[in-house]
Amino acid sequence: MSAECSSYLNADKVLVNGFSCPRTGGDARAVYCCGFQDVKYCCDDPHSFFPYEHSYMWWLSVGALVGLSIAAVVLFAFIITVCVLCYLFISTKPRSKLDTGLSLQMAGKTSC
Repeated sequence: MSAECSSYLNADKVLVNGFSCPRTGGDARAVYCCGFQDVKYCCDDPHSFFPYEHSYMWWLSVGALVGLSIAAVVLFAFIITVCVLCYLFISTKPRSKLDTGLSLQMAGKTSC
């Protein structure tokens, strides 16, 4: 049993000629053509074949990084807002005793 890996352009855009699996001098169990569109190799698991370019994973990672960054900024803004609102609530809370600014005197006593 053998498989044919077709020719492809590698990551440097250099044409790599097609080859048969298993390769000469390689593992005799590696009878399947596996890999990506820009790198192919012989393997022993037919489910390792991945026919898409792996560059999409980079954009997926960048998208996840941007999404996580936006979520972190929103969370940080929420925490700052809660802290400011708590401070304003505590600092503007009415005091337990009202101070009228007048001192109280006992009625009927005169001072000399």
